[in-house]
Amino acid sequence: MPASFDGNDGNDGNSANAGGGGNATSASGGWYFADRVNLPLVTEPDTGPNASTPTKMIGQLATINVQLFPDRNWSAEWYSWLALNEFAATPLSSIDPHTQPTWPSWVPYPPPANWSTLNQQVQVQTEVTDLVTAAMEERADAMAEILSQADEFISYFLNMMTARPGAYPQTAKVLAIASLVGTFVAMYFKNLYRRPRPSQLCPALLPPIEVPGHASFPSGHSTQAHLMALSMNEVLNGLPQQSTMVDDLWTLADRIARNREIAGLHYPSDTAAGVAIAQTVITLLMAPTGTGTKTKFQQAVADATEEWI
Repeated sequence: MPASFDGNDGNDGNSANAGGGGNATSASGGWYFADRVNLPLVTEPDTGPNASTPTKMIGQLATINVQLFPDRNWSAEWYSWLALNEFAATPLSSIDPHTQPTWPSWVPYPPPANWSTLNQQVQVQTEVTDLVTAAMEERADAMAEILSQADEFISYFLNMMTARPGAYPQTAKVLAIASLVGTFVAMYFKNLYRRPRPSQLCPALLPPIEVPGHASFPSGHSTQAHLMALSMNEVLNGLPQQSTMVDDLWTLADRIARNREIAGLHYPSDTAAGVAIAQTVITLLMAPTGTGTKTKFQQAVADATEEWI
C-alpha cells in the first residue's frame, strides 16, 4: 500500500506513505546546485524590466510581500499528509463491518485466528487452494508486475492516463491522497482483525518478495488502488473521457490487487474487502463539510478537474 511520492512505500511495499518511497512523483532527483557561498548571481544588480531605482542587488530581500507558503507549492507527497490530517478526524469505527449494516454481503468476514466454525475453515482452505493454483499457473507471467508494484503504483495510473506529475500536478495530488488515506484506513482494519498472511498458513506459497510486516485483511494495495480509481471518477465526473478512462483504471486496480494474490501475499477476500472499503471511503472524502468550504481532498479534486477540461 504506500504513499510518499517517493511513494507507495508503506506496506513494505505499500506502507502508508509512512515511507513514501514508492509512488514517486515529487522526488527531487535531478535538482542540484553547486555548493558555493559567494555565487556570482548574489552580487549582481537587478537589471530586469521592473528593477527598482536605485538598483538593488539580486541577493537582497525581495520587495514583494510573501507571507504564506502557497498551496500550489506543496508537492503531492506532502499535500497528501495535509489531507490525511483532515480525514483522520473521521471515526473509522463507523465503517467497521461488525457495526455497519450495509457492509457488502459479497465480502466475507475475515476468520478469527482459531477458525472457530467449519464454514470459516472451508473458506480459508478454498482461498489458500486458489492461491496455490495461481502461484503455479500465473506467477511466472505476473512476476514483473509483482516486483514493480510492490512499493508504488501511482505511476501505473498516471501512465494509463498518459499524464505526468509535472503536467498534471493536481491529479498527482489526488492520487497521492487516495494512496495515503487508503493505507491509513487499511491499517486500521488490519490491526482490528489481525488476519494471518496466507504464507503463514501455507509456507509452500513462498512469496517471491518480502512479506509485509503487518496483518493481511484487508489488502492495502486493493484499498489504495480502487480508491485511486474512484477518486479519478470524481475528478472526471461529467467529462467525455470519464466512462472509458475510469473503467480502464478500475481494471488496473483489479489487476494490481490480483497480483498480490498471485504473489501469495493476500487472500481473495482481502482484495474484496479493499474494494468495499474504498467504496465507503470515497463517500466520506466527498461528503459535504457543513461549513461551505472544501476539504484538502475536495479542493484537489476540483483543481484536478480543471486539468482535464
